Amino acid sequence: MTLGYVSLPGRGANDLFLAGVARGLQAAGLRLAGTVQVNIRREGRVRCDMDLRVLPNGPVLRISEDRGNGARGCRLDAGVLEAAVLGVSAALPQADLLLVNKFGKQEAEGRGLAPLIAEALSRGIPVLAGVNGLNLPAFEAFAEGLATPLPGDEALVLDWCLDACRVAG
Repeated sequence: MTLGYVSLPGRGANDLFLAGVARGLQAAGLRLAGTVQVNIRREGRVRCDMDLRVLPNGPVLRISEDRGNGARGCRLDAGVLEAAVLGVSAALPQADLLLVNKFGKQEAEGRGLAPLIAEALSRGIPVLAGVNGLNLPAFEAFAEGLATPLPGDEALVLDWCLDACRVAG
């Protein structure tokens, strides 16, 4: 089982980092399944819009609900996330690596991309995930101590992914 994760401080840091890693892995010729998130700032808005790009080639789906500047709590549109999961599921059999932009609340509860992480690992497909500090305990419980923490260094993460794919292949 090859499962690695990054957990970078700062809002959106994992998203930017993993988008760069995805570009590097695709440039190296790896076939990816998974998701990368793009956060879009809008003038006059407190919170950004969240778009999820399904790897390898789209679509791009808006996963955040616009509930206004005063809204509190989760803005995730779980139905749209599940549509993304279907796209990732279709790409998984041909993938060299599964990239999950965020092990979030849905995954912590066994939904979202969690079943695909388990499926990829059972097929011998390496997985790279982004995990924020809030969800790190749930991720560690999910991984049962088998996940490798990776540094916020794109070159080192690319090397880890390439090595994991060589071993799996």
